Amino acid sequence: MKKLALHWQILLGMLFGVLFGLLCSQFDWGKQFVIDWIKPFGTIFINSLKLIAVPLILASLVKGVSDLKNIAQLSSMGGRTIGMYLFTTLTAVTIGLTIVNVIKPGNTLSDETRSELLSAYAADAAAKQSVAAAQKEAGPLQALVDLVPSNIFNAMQDNGNMLQVIFFAIFFGIGLVLIPKQKAKAVKDFFDALNEVILKLIDLIMIAAPYGVFALLAALIAEAPSADLFKALGLYTATVLIGLICMILFYIFLVRIFTRKKIGFFLKGISPAQLLAFSTSSSAATLPVTMERVHEHLGVEEDVSSFVLPIGATINMDGTSLYQAVAAVFIAQAFGMDLSLSAQLGIIATATLASIGSAAVPGAGMVMLVIVLAQAGIPEAGLALIFAVDRPLDMCRTTVNVTGDASVSMLVAKWLGKLGTPKVKNWDDNYPEK
Repeated sequence: MKKLALHWQILLGMLFGVLFGLLCSQFDWGKQFVIDWIKPFGTIFINSLKLIAVPLILASLVKGVSDLKNIAQLSSMGGRTIGMYLFTTLTAVTIGLTIVNVIKPGNTLSDETRSELLSAYAADAAAKQSVAAAQKEAGPLQALVDLVPSNIFNAMQDNGNMLQVIFFAIFFGIGLVLIPKQKAKAVKDFFDALNEVILKLIDLIMIAAPYGVFALLAALIAEAPSADLFKALGLYTATVLIGLICMILFYIFLVRIFTRKKIGFFLKGISPAQLLAFSTSSSAATLPVTMERVHEHLGVEEDVSSFVLPIGATINMDGTSLYQAVAAVFIAQAFGMDLSLSAQLGIIATATLASIGSAAVPGAGMVMLVIVLAQAGIPEAGLALIFAVDRPLDMCRTTVNVTGDASVSMLVAKWLGKLGTPKVKNWDDNYPEK
C-alpha cells in the first residue's frame, strides 16, 4: 500500500487531534488527561523545532554568504542580487504586517477564549510580555547595540538572541569570502556538511509532525474549546493568502515595468516551476526546474541564472517572511498582546534576516517562526494555533519564493544587459523581444 504523503499525514493528524480534543472535552476527566498524557508530546515537538533553530541559522547563513565567490561579486552582480532580494523580502514583510493589522484575525477571539488561552499558557505568556515591556523602555539605539554580541556562545544559548547569531553568521561568512580559497575550504566544507546534517534533522523532525500536530491540536481544543478559535484560524489563513497574492502581483509589476516583458510570457515561462514548488514545498527541490525555465524560457543568460537562482534558493524567502510576520502578529493578537511600532519594526528586521538563513525545505519556515516569536516577545506556545494550517500555506508560500527568485533573476539580467530571446518559445510569436 502506498504511503500517504507527509502533508496528508499532517492534515489527518490535525483532524484527529481536533476530534480527540472535542471528545475528551465532553468528559470531566478528559481535559486533565489531555494535559497530562497528550500535550507533553506537542511540547516535545515544539522543543525539537527550537532545538535546531540556532544551528540551522548558523549553518545555512554561513553557507549562503560564503558561496559568493569574491567581494567583486558582492559589489556587482552579487550586490544587485542581494539588494533586490532584501528589497523584495522587506516588501513582503511590510505587506504581511499591513494586511494583518488591517484584518486583525486574532481579534475575532472572544474575551473568554483569550482568557482560556492566557491561563493555559500563563507562565510562557507572562515571561514573554515582561521581556517585551523591558524592550519598550529601552533607548532608541538599544536595538542596534543588541545586534552585536559580546560573546557568540552566550548568544547561541537563547533563541531570543537570534539577531546576534545572524549578525555573527553574516560577518563570519564575509570573512570566509575574503581569505584565500584553499584556507577557507576546510571551514566551508564543515559548514556545508553541517548544513546537510541540519536539513536531515529537519526531515526527521517532520516525520513526527503528524503526531506533534495531533498533540498540539488536541491540547488546544481541550483547553479552549471554542468555535471562534476556528473562525480566527480561517481568517488568519485568508490573511496569509491575500498577502501572498499581493506578492505575486508585485513581482508581475516589477517584471512588466523593468523588463517590458508581457505578463503572460512571464507566468507561462515560470508556471512549471511554480507548480513543482507548490507540490514539493521546497525551493531547493524546485531549483533545477527553476533554472531551466528561467534560462531556456525566460531568456536569462546562464551565467546570471546560475548565480542568482541558487543564492535566491538560500536567502530569498519572501513568502516565508510574509507568513512569519502575519503569524507573529496573529498569535500576539490571539493572546491579547498590543505590539508597539518598535516591536513590529523588530519583526520586520528579524523576519527579513531570518529568511536569509531559512533552509529551502519543507518545515523550515516553522523553525524560523520560532526565532521571530522569541525576538518579539510573543509566546512560542502560540505555534499550536497555526500549525494545523501550516502545510498548505507552506505550499503556497514556496510558490511565492520561487516566483520571487525568477523575477529577480530577470531584473538583474536586464540591468546587466543579459536578458535576451528565450531559446524555447513558451508563448506565441508576438511575445516581446529584448
